[in-house]
Parts: sequence; structure tokens; C-alpha cells
Amino acid sequence: MQAQELRRTMASLTGSDKSSQEHIRVPNDLSKKVRKMSTIEAAKFDPVKAAEEAIEKLSDKFESWMGSEVDCLKETNQAAQNADFTGETYDALFRCAHDIKGQAETLGFPLVGRVANNLTLLLVAAKTQESFPKELIAQHVSAINAMISEDARDETNRLGVALVTRLEEASAPLTELVDS
Repeated sequence: MQAQELRRTMASLTGSDKSSQEHIRVPNDLSKKVRKMSTIEAAKFDPVKAAEEAIEKLSDKFESWMGSEVDCLKETNQAAQNADFTGETYDALFRCAHDIKGQAETLGFPLVGRVANNLTLLLVAAKTQESFPKELIAQHVSAINAMISEDARDETNRLGVALVTRLEEASAPLTELVDS
């Protein structure tokens, strides 16, 4: 029973609850907006290489984008902490953590993604239990902030890995409820 409740809560928070969604399809014929390649051009075109080049051009902005996401997370965490994680403050905090979880790997911060993932699981489990471990939630937010500030991106950062591991261990009693 508890696992079903957690799944329903997760579905409502992530928007995967089909009953509450409305899909609007706008006709959009992209072929009218894109220049047709000649056969010779098409033979030389490598879409993977083009995508990698585009990402490389944007990569200098990744750190500032993550910084903006962290600012959102810190602000929404403070609001949620002050309001005892009720209503809109909880939803806003969850969305910020979920956004970071989704973007961190792409933006070059997989360790931050692990912390954000754990934070989203913690928030879902805490909501289901109606008991919010404020200090542990704040520690996740602080860890994400510190990892961005210190450029702790991946498994090569031993301190970052130790921090993520410790947060996962501390959260396990609650987050395991969501994983089951």
C-alpha cells in the first residue's frame, strides 16, 4: 500500500499522472523551415559531429546555467523551510531539485545530479510520511551549492564522492521507501 502511495505522489509531482495532463498538438511542418541539402551535402553531413560542435560552443555557459539552478534551489529551500514544506513551497523546491537532477549530467556535473536525485527521492518520501527532515534536506542543498562552487563534477573528485555517498546513506531509511 505504501509503495502505491509513493508512486502516486511521484506521478503527481513529475507530471506523469496522465489524468491531469492535456496535450495540445500544434501543426508544425519543420520541413518548410529547413533548407534542403543537396545529395553531396547530405553525404558529407555528420549529425553527431554537428551536435557535439553545438554543445562545445555552449559549454562555456554550463557553469553559469548550473549556478542559476542552484540559486533557485537555495531560494526555494529557504521558502519551503520557513513554510514547513507546505503547498507551493514544497512543489517549487521539488521542481528545482528535479530540474537539476535532469540537467546536471548534460551540463557536466554528474555528482550534483546524484545529490539532486537523492534529494528528489527524499522529498517524495518525506511528503508521503508527512515528516520533513529539514536538516537533511538543507544538507543536500548545501552540498549541491558547494559542489558547483568547488567544481566537483565527477567521480575524480574524492571529496565530492564521499559527500554524495554520506548523503545517500543518511537518506536511505526514507529514500528506500520510494525505490521499492
